[in-house]
Amino acid sequence: MKVLVSDPITESGLTILRNGGLEVHYLPEGSNEEKNSASKDVHGWIIRSGTKILENFIEGAENLQVIGRAGVGVDNIDIPAATRKGVVVMNTPDVNTISAAEHTVGLMLALSRNIPRGHSRMRKGQWNRHSLVGSELRNKTLGIIGLGKIGREVMKRCRSFNMKILGYDPYVTEDQFQLDELEFVDLDALVEKADYITLHVPITDYTRNLFDYEMLCKMKPSARIVNVARGGIINESDLVRALKDETISGAAIDVYATEPLDKNSPLIKAPKVVLTPHLGASTSEAKEGVSVTICEQVRDYLLDENLTNAINIPFNDFVKLKEMQPTLSLAELLGSIQAQMVAGAIKSITLECYGIDEIKPISLSFLKSLLQERVPSRINYINAETVAKELGIELTVQYSTTELNFSNLISTSVVANSTIRFDGSIFDGKYPRLVNVLGHEMDVTPQEGTMLFVENNDVPGVIGQVGTLLGDAGINIAAYLLSRKSHKGNAFAVIRLDSTVSETIITSIESLNEIRSVNCIKID
Repeated sequence: MKVLVSDPITESGLTILRNGGLEVHYLPEGSNEEKNSASKDVHGWIIRSGTKILENFIEGAENLQVIGRAGVGVDNIDIPAATRKGVVVMNTPDVNTISAAEHTVGLMLALSRNIPRGHSRMRKGQWNRHSLVGSELRNKTLGIIGLGKIGREVMKRCRSFNMKILGYDPYVTEDQFQLDELEFVDLDALVEKADYITLHVPITDYTRNLFDYEMLCKMKPSARIVNVARGGIINESDLVRALKDETISGAAIDVYATEPLDKNSPLIKAPKVVLTPHLGASTSEAKEGVSVTICEQVRDYLLDENLTNAINIPFNDFVKLKEMQPTLSLAELLGSIQAQMVAGAIKSITLECYGIDEIKPISLSFLKSLLQERVPSRINYINAETVAKELGIELTVQYSTTELNFSNLISTSVVANSTIRFDGSIFDGKYPRLVNVLGHEMDVTPQEGTMLFVENNDVPGVIGQVGTLLGDAGINIAAYLLSRKSHKGNAFAVIRLDSTVSETIITSIESLNEIRSVNCIKID
């Protein structure tokens, strides 16, 4: 079997492939044409960020079975094309954890002791030590936002400085930590109390611009912030403003909304800021680690069909996977809806499958969709269950032979601050339907776009008031599905809309006296 390696990796990785009896084609300096030509008859293809594997490359590689990405990001791989072709895509999501954690602590120290400024002045022949008095980390309060693997490694290191640790992560439960390790607080309390804030969260609709000027103003004037997670979590222009007017004492940034950072970016000339060019994973150990790990994974798959960190496949039976695709899509849909409904840390999940005996890929599809915005690492079919376990989620998956009105049914219950239930079924072998929405038996066709879930007092005039608010905003109602079966004297409606709805409109609907709750759900 042949493996193409089209980006630089270490000799240790190449040795692993060769010792496994694999023929290695090493083309780190090859042109796109040379790499494409070499891929025609290979069984494995290992890359880093320098090679872009497009659909036509995948289609032309007739023997290709696996693509290995030495690193986390897979934006340079056409994953849908690989999946359609039956090509497994793997990455190495956990190898850079220590590197990112250490870089975070390094930036904290650089800020505290004015190391970059001191170095720069020494290069200019200046000896201004009295103007560069720093501060110790000892006895300071560190606020960690995001308590995944990297956040926990930062916590371990900073406890050795005798720092007090505050933690915020709405998707992690407090009982996963020792009582003396950290104090769980809400976001505002962390921001207001911390002397240092480090970020370890993914970039999502919630975290994008999380630290805007308003949030930065909640920090102590003496506080500093460090971002080695994702660009865009801190609003860069607002950060520059906060540094210039001394709202905060300093910042260290390794990642940016657009990379590479523009040479004219105001960040470059901002005061009291340390900038590094996305070095969080750039250590010789991390590079060695991703090289060795991806070569081991590709070798093990090609020789023994062992899957590790596979991005795009729940199991080996591709024929069965294709047959199950409508059901797997339904499970992902239910997971996405639950993700938008659930607030706080998830305690338990119960999945019950009726008339569907392949429950493992269904549960993984649901978990992948539910958890993908709750952790900074990529969630896939392979690691979804492991991540759920790390988050302290109790998972129950059951197959039932009980006869229902539906030939197939997936029932999902997620327990966090409350219990949220959604059930779905596939009609005519391919059409997904929601048949139970928050405990209400309904028949809802979930089309792409926006849906509102509205609970209200069962009195006249509510539909008219809601319709008027939406109409005045230029939003057309595609369907208004009503359920009145409630022992609480309430009515429940699912409203499908032809366009998106703003937070202002949601607030206006919630403010109606008869409305009990409103939830906005987006379906891609």
